[in-house]
Amino acid sequence: MKQTVVLALGGNALTRAGQAGTHDDQHGNALAMARAICGLLEDGHGVVVVHGNGPQVGALALQQEEGAALVPPQPLFSLGAMTQGQIGSLLGLTLRNACAARAVQVAALVTHVLVDPADPAFARHTKPIGPFFPARQARALAASRGWTVGDDAGRGHRRLVASPEPQAILEADAIRGLADAGFVVVAAGGGGIPVRWDDGRLIGVEAVVDKDLAAQRLASATGADSLVLVTDVDHVALDFGTAGERAVETLTADEADRLLRDGQFPPGSMGPKITAAVRFLRAGGTMAVVTSARYVRAALQGGHGTRIVPSRAAAGAVP
Repeated sequence: MKQTVVLALGGNALTRAGQAGTHDDQHGNALAMARAICGLLEDGHGVVVVHGNGPQVGALALQQEEGAALVPPQPLFSLGAMTQGQIGSLLGLTLRNACAARAVQVAALVTHVLVDPADPAFARHTKPIGPFFPARQARALAASRGWTVGDDAGRGHRRLVASPEPQAILEADAIRGLADAGFVVVAAGGGGIPVRWDDGRLIGVEAVVDKDLAAQRLASATGADSLVLVTDVDHVALDFGTAGERAVETLTADEADRLLRDGQFPPGSMGPKITAAVRFLRAGGTMAVVTSARYVRAALQGGHGTRIVPSRAAAGAVP
């Protein structure tokens, strides 16, 4: 996929802090994302979009529990599939409307990701989903519903579920074919529907896969040039939250990996993005970018954001 960008959008980008997560909320946020993607298309990039689903799948799980007396609740991996349809439709329509002058073609693909049933992540629930709750309410919900709950980066308490490592994207060849044919592809939504092998057949798994790690797997499997990890800050920062906090414009893969191991990028926030970026570059990728939605286009052109590159020599080659 020559000059193709894999763009990873967080589920929180569609339901922002302080919003209820109504359709209108999500539509407005998706439209802003779509406009940023239109800019990439204007610059001649092919685009594959991977979205998160933490708020959406958690809200859907709550609806399932509340309606259990009337209809049977569905397993978590099925809810992940439902959010792929919901968000895929939302992004598809907003992209067509925002990029109307380009007559853009969008394909949203239901995507499965293979995980290892022996992954230690199944023994410790760390992936936050659903709405934020005050600590007391979260503890009460945990007691009454059998949840694991925990603090999410100081923003409030949320339900936590298992998040195993993605091993392979089952539909990678189809995604590459669609992108090569000129489609904007929405794929691996929510990190992909997690499945595992069981006696020669694939079955769903009760988990939610990290969308940044899944985006890296997809980008590497399809030969994408760039991996863009969209977050709510414009740059990666060192010593975040301290008097010495400072933005970083460029890191090599080795520098990023060292800083990650030194604890600069916590697992609950920037850690998965830096991990995904390092893995992408070590698998042969050209450049990874971490930035906010408003600076995606500028970051790929060499301004704004944080660029992570294979080496200092490659950093000098970034436009």
